[in-house]
Amino acid sequence: MRRKLILENGETFTGKAIGAAIEQTGEVVFNTSMTGYQEILTDPSYKGQIVTMTYPLIGNYGVNRDDFESIYPNVNGVIVKEAAEGPSHFRKEKTLDEWLKQTNIPGLCGIDTRKLTKIIRTFGTLKGRLCDIEQDTLKVVEELKKTELPRDQVASVSTKSQFWHPGTNNNRVVLIDYGAKKGIVKDLLSRGFEVIVVPYDTPAESILSLSPDGVMLSNGPGNPEDISHVLPHIKQVAETVPTFGICLGHQLLALAFGAETEKMTFGHRGANHPVKHLDSGRVSITSQNHSYTVSEHSLEGTPLQVTHRNVNDGSVEGLRHNTLPFFSVQYHPEASPGPEDSKQLFDHFHTMVEQKRGIIHA
Repeated sequence: MRRKLILENGETFTGKAIGAAIEQTGEVVFNTSMTGYQEILTDPSYKGQIVTMTYPLIGNYGVNRDDFESIYPNVNGVIVKEAAEGPSHFRKEKTLDEWLKQTNIPGLCGIDTRKLTKIIRTFGTLKGRLCDIEQDTLKVVEELKKTELPRDQVASVSTKSQFWHPGTNNNRVVLIDYGAKKGIVKDLLSRGFEVIVVPYDTPAESILSLSPDGVMLSNGPGNPEDISHVLPHIKQVAETVPTFGICLGHQLLALAFGAETEKMTFGHRGANHPVKHLDSGRVSITSQNHSYTVSEHSLEGTPLQVTHRNVNDGSVEGLRHNTLPFFSVQYHPEASPGPEDSKQLFDHFHTMVEQKRGIIHA
């Protein structure tokens, strides 16, 4: 079966259909990771997007039951150069095509993903549609130009009710779920934290009533300004207990304390982004997935300091407060997938929590 991708600028790519036999529209983005496609496709931060994998062979180790980052995938589609039909791995349970059909996600393979990536890098992320080969391209382009992308992604991926993971020590963390990956919870639990996960719009009073020793602001999809109503609650929480923000959580902390964010041309999506630690000069290779960034010029006059910077483009990758015990990073220290260079940030958060409780001294 043939299928095509139509972009809002009129570019069309025709290839072989994989996955579900449905049409789907979304923002077309690319990810440069060589592995970890299962985690990428189940990362809630990709809500509503059509993900292009730049590595030419995807699905070569299949899909297993262990490497999901969320129970339900949220991507609107996947595009690859070649989808492996005979994957080989001892944990493999399904092929990529079988899993996409099961989860009702359409896919496209056999196209020039390098050309598509170059278009996105030139024009920025574009709206696109995966559709039947017979669809009228000009009609679809006009429809895409009129299409407004959803702005309620966080509400759709966040938990609807509070739930609890028991820990092995007395340190309690409240994780505000803007689209949290499983990897974040695993890293907190591995350090003994008791983790209480709450919906993204939980009021500060309700969070503080849980007597947290620390608060984690998770990753998530979309524009942070779309949920600006949560900023006063974030500010109140961060002024009260040690706080750690990741990706969207990093952007929300910046907004809550007076900074601004802006959309990038094509964002950062991959597992090989070099980030410099300004305090030590050390460079970490990081896993990233975001379309927005903190505007550095907007930090002037705020109590926030830049702690990390992207080596490739100089963008802000980390912040800390001048006096309050909170910090944030734009990248994913839990990786999943990606390098584990930044796992020590969870240790730093653990230390902050115990210093606040007086268990250890600064």
